[in-house]
Parts: sequence; structure tokens; C-alpha cells
Amino acid sequence: MPQLGCSTRLLVLISIILLALLVMSFLSGAIGSALTGGEPILPNPGEIIQLPAEEVLHIFGFPITNTMIASWLTILIVVGMVYAATRRVRLIPSRLQSFIEFFFGWMLNLCEGAGGKEQGRRFFPVVATIFIFVIMNAWLALLPFFGPGIHVGEAPLFRCANTDINMPLALAIMSFVFVEYWGMSSLGARHYLSRFFNVGPLWGSIKQLFGGKIGAGLNGILSGVIEVFAGFLELLSELVRLVSFTFRLFGNMTAGEILLLIVCFLMPWVLVIPFYGLELLIGFIQAMIFAGLTLGFAAAAIAPREQE
Repeated sequence: MPQLGCSTRLLVLISIILLALLVMSFLSGAIGSALTGGEPILPNPGEIIQLPAEEVLHIFGFPITNTMIASWLTILIVVGMVYAATRRVRLIPSRLQSFIEFFFGWMLNLCEGAGGKEQGRRFFPVVATIFIFVIMNAWLALLPFFGPGIHVGEAPLFRCANTDINMPLALAIMSFVFVEYWGMSSLGARHYLSRFFNVGPLWGSIKQLFGGKIGAGLNGILSGVIEVFAGFLELLSELVRLVSFTFRLFGNMTAGEILLLIVCFLMPWVLVIPFYGLELLIGFIQAMIFAGLTLGFAAAAIAPREQE
């Protein structure tokens, strides 16, 4: 019988290891444990899933939650990566420097494409910060020490900051404030706010009506009421943006975390790998949506009303 080649033996060995992992994964999960009468190695997700962030410690009486610690870790890692890439900038860049330069170049081109060269550079710091913070929060949460990995008392030490509704709300408020600031600083506060409180045509028509111009006044009142109502809808859409931004990010990230916990409970190790890949993609998509919508609303805010 001919001897197996190196590549064939390696393939057989990998297949045996994967098969063994698959069997162990099945037997240690909830499905296999139910068949064999054992206990799954991971707790039931229903016992550990909490929507509010858990307090893990207090500093001078101020409660510190696990999502706050996770967000601080995200900031430290991002700052450390940027510092490591830029502390010794070279003409022939290292891999990390090349990656950082590529990312910021891509993000800057995206901002300039939406708002023009001058305004795009104004949008860039906020848009890039939102994208980096959201995606790093999402990806770091896939590490083993997040969630049930490390506990302080009964609460996990680290939990994805995106699953705490306060964090998406804070990002939504920041996005809203900057968009309104850019709009008022570019067009002037009076001109920009006239999108929402355009009572000039209605008031002018009322004066025409009392001035004896009945026909013109009545026609103007109708169009003036329409303008006021359209401004109210525009204002409502601006405020609803806070809700949509918040719950879109919170809902998708929380659902992803619950999905991973359920899959790990049913069949850990092997079955969860495709879902980790899915969560990597979802983290990127959610960061792109949040940053992209902020950029789109900013470009609309600086556009004159007749061009919007």
C-alpha cells in the first residue's frame, strides 16, 4: 500500500481534529447534554442576559458599569494603535502605519466626496471617530474575556458598550449636535432655522389680508400653512433621528450578543465560528451606517434649501 504524502497526512490529521472538536462541541452543548443526561458547560442565556449595564465597582461613590469599562478599553486600544503607528513615521511605512494611512485616507475621501474638500475636512474628525468607536466596540466584544468570561461578583467585567442604550444615545446626540452646528455655521443660524420655523410667508399673507388684498392674502395663507406644516415635519424628522440612530445600533448589537450566547449554549466551539464571522460583518455594517448617515445628514444640512 503506497505511503500517504505529507499534505494528505496533514489533511487527515486536520479532519480528525475537527471531527473530535465537533463531537466534543455537540456533547458539551445543551443539545448533546439533553440526549446524554449531562449538563452543558455554559449557563443558560436566559439566566445571564441583562439589558441594563451591570455595576461592577464604585469610584468615589460613582457607579462604574461593565460597558463603561469596555468603552475605556476601546479608547485605550485605539489610542495605542495610532500611537504605535505614528510615533516613528517612515517614508517606507510599516504594515501598521500603512493600514492606518489607508483607513484615514479612505475615510477622508469619503467625507470629501459627500461634502466637498473644505466641508469634508470639517466632517472628517467626527465621522471617523464615530466609525472607529462603534466598530472597535463591536469587534472587541467578540474576545473570550467579554461577557461571561471574567466576573466581578455576579456581573461580567466587560460587556460590549454598544449594547448599553446610553452609549448609542450619546453617539446619536453627538451626531445630532454636530450636524446642527455645521448647518448653522455654514448657512447662518437664521437661514438654517427657517427650514423648521418658516412663518414668514404665512405672516406676510395675513398682513396682505388685513391690508385689503383678499385674494392674494387667502392664496398666501394656504401656501403659508403648508410651509409651516412642512417645517414641522422637517423638525420632527430631525428629532426622530435621535431615536432611530439609538435603537438601530442598540438593537442590532444586543441581538448579535444574544445570538452568540444562545449558539454557544446549544453547541459551543465549532458551531459558533460562522456566527463570529457574521458578527464581524455586522459590526462593520453598523459602524458604516452610523458614520455614513451622519455624513449624509451633514452634507444635507450645509446645502442651501433650494439645493437640498
